Amino acid sequence: MKVSLSWLKDYISLEMEPSDLAEALTMAGLEVEAVSDRYSYLDTVLVGKIVKIAPHPNADKLKLCDVDVGNRMVSVVCGAPNIKKNMFVPAALPGTVYPDGSVLSETLIRGVTSEAMLCSEAELGLGTDSSGVMTVNSSGAIGEKIAKALNLSDTVIEIDLTPNRPDCLSILGIAREVNAIQKNGITFPDADLPDANGDILSLASVTIEAPDHCPRYAARVVEDITVAPSPFWLQDRLMSVGLRPINNIVDVTNFVMMETGQPLHAFDFDQLEENRIVVRTAQKGEIFVTLDKKERKLTQDMLMICDGKKPVAIGGVMGGLNSEISENTKRVLIESAYFNPVSIRKTAKKLGLGSDASHRFERGVDLDGTVNALNRAAQLIAKIGKGKLVEGVIDENPEQYQPKQILLSVKDTNRLLGTQLVSNEIEDLLTSIDFAVESDRAKGGDGHLVVVPPSFRVDVTRPEDLMEEVARLSGYNNIPTTFPNIPAERGRLSKTLDTREDIRLAMTGFGFAEAINYVFTDDSSCDRLGFDQNDPRRSLLYILNPLTEEQSVMRTSLLPGLLETARRNMAQQIKDLKLFEIGKVFIHSEKDRLPDEKEMLAGIWTGRRLDASWHSSEEGCDFYDIKGVAEELLNYLKISEVVFTRISGKSPTYIRKGYSADVLVDGTILGVVGELSPETLLSYGIKQASYFFELNLSQLMPIIPELKQVKPIPKYPAIARDITVIIDKKIESEKVLLHIKQFNEEFMERVYLFDIFEGGSISENKKSVSFRVIYRSLSETLEDDKINKIHQSIAGRLLDAFDAELPE
Repeated sequence: MKVSLSWLKDYISLEMEPSDLAEALTMAGLEVEAVSDRYSYLDTVLVGKIVKIAPHPNADKLKLCDVDVGNRMVSVVCGAPNIKKNMFVPAALPGTVYPDGSVLSETLIRGVTSEAMLCSEAELGLGTDSSGVMTVNSSGAIGEKIAKALNLSDTVIEIDLTPNRPDCLSILGIAREVNAIQKNGITFPDADLPDANGDILSLASVTIEAPDHCPRYAARVVEDITVAPSPFWLQDRLMSVGLRPINNIVDVTNFVMMETGQPLHAFDFDQLEENRIVVRTAQKGEIFVTLDKKERKLTQDMLMICDGKKPVAIGGVMGGLNSEISENTKRVLIESAYFNPVSIRKTAKKLGLGSDASHRFERGVDLDGTVNALNRAAQLIAKIGKGKLVEGVIDENPEQYQPKQILLSVKDTNRLLGTQLVSNEIEDLLTSIDFAVESDRAKGGDGHLVVVPPSFRVDVTRPEDLMEEVARLSGYNNIPTTFPNIPAERGRLSKTLDTREDIRLAMTGFGFAEAINYVFTDDSSCDRLGFDQNDPRRSLLYILNPLTEEQSVMRTSLLPGLLETARRNMAQQIKDLKLFEIGKVFIHSEKDRLPDEKEMLAGIWTGRRLDASWHSSEEGCDFYDIKGVAEELLNYLKISEVVFTRISGKSPTYIRKGYSADVLVDGTILGVVGELSPETLLSYGIKQASYFFELNLSQLMPIIPELKQVKPIPKYPAIARDITVIIDKKIESEKVLLHIKQFNEEFMERVYLFDIFEGGSISENKKSVSFRVIYRSLSETLEDDKINKIHQSIAGRLLDAFDAELPE
């Protein structure tokens, strides 16, 4: 919103410097983006004196002028009939930007170079006279900037208004805000109407068929007008705020819109069939040509202004070519209406057609101010257009404006703002911007204010809105700074956040990089992973308005996102990848219910086990590498009794059969680890073996111990003994290992598998497994005899439990 201070001064006396005013408006909630001098474009136009005039050698109607511009003499080719020697003129130098946007450059005219241009009033935007060069009444200002010589100065402030302040989309709206700051009163424009004749009801009528789109429509008629260029003062006002003058009738409607904030439209009354207005919605597929000469295809929810037979305007957006004001127009019907903001916003957006009118209507105009603006426009059109006003106003108003009372608590206002304002102070602040305020104490109330916002403040509907007005009017800088009453010591993070950070620390320590993917994925991901039809992960929750088709459902697994990330990296020739992700998956349960959310951890390892180096050969990672990562992570989280065992039941399709294991803790399956099947990898465009693990963090977190247990470093040495037994090939080594641990021998500190052997002298259906047992005492050095007895006892029990044999 551009505001010319010279225009603003017509309504309020400014007691502040422009910079101070800009600061005050910004602190009152109206952010000033820029402050500029409207006549800065004249900085390259100087006062010059014509010292010599000579005929142009190649043109009879042109003259060659030597013009003194102070520091030098310039040669100018000029065709103006009124130039004469010793005349003071405005000389525009190359680089001057004219009001119409054209830029002056040094030009060759009929073989002679013109180094400047002598300008008329109209060319400089200082008047309407274009018949000759402007005369500057100055005798001692040669070379001075023309703006300074003519004492031209008009500061323009540009305000970035928020959408909730349509009341400030007018000069009078800004005047109200300045008055709240200065408190020196506003002078409203003269609203006296000229004498009127006839009766408008005998000439025209208005019918509203869509009251939900148009709650109010008012009209007046002016006859015997003369369409002509506007007087300079009117053109100047419009140009000061960036509007282009058109003719006196259209310019008046734009002037009143900028003055009051109420958009208006003038129809050529004689072009309206049956001399009447019908407000209706468009017919499906209806075609309409707007003032910009473009055909618009309309939909049924768009509001149209029609005459007795045809549409003549798109309501609140733009008029039609078939009823525009022309030089032959003699009678005009002036429209002033209130249109539904939502309707106008949808129409303007669908048509891609924004205008100054739609900008105001879609934010909300003053429902109670339509007739006032209409009368102001009729007054000016009758005066400037030399017309005769027809008596009466047509005011179709199906929904009467009803002022709304809002109860404002002084106590709550001070509590929320952190202020200590008393009732009278709040009342003074609100009345300064035309709010009607009454205290309920006179009626036995408890310190509340009954507030009625003015009709132009469509944004104020609740007590919190009033509190915001109190805050900005009293001054944000005047609100005391307070600090929350919280302890200074740092609070502890929740266990969930702590665990996530611990996992990130561990995984990055293992050489993995964290991936962060969208929680949205493609609904084909279940098919690509080969989930069974009864797998809960096929219970997808669809997005109503997905960003893309590839992000149409909430994910039920982290693997699709990691596989897509791996594929993109491999497309960039990054073949060795170690990725992990922590995030939630969403299992749809029932309609109209929130999905079940589970926090998961997943990792992928593909490519080489170690980076290429001179001291190691290139080997690909395998199942035991990814199992080791999962095992060490659980160990890092202090989770004991972890068991890796073959997957019970049917193995999922996306896992390579025989190369996977369930992860159990205390008999509960918490995850899975294994190799991805070639078919699954191929569906994601991955052509090398890849290994993964998945852990259910929602189940895992509750069993992570919060207390850390420590024990002293052993003083006495350990003794290691090995056990090798031959067992059936189908028996899992893990079962044998668990069986040894269950013996819970007194000095047994640790036991682990260190070798498996098949073939040779061992039967085809057998295998040799070797375990190492570490013995230690915390109080003494163990002797071999004591340990040998324990060890032999363990070996004997293993032979009985698994029908095992000792190697020969």
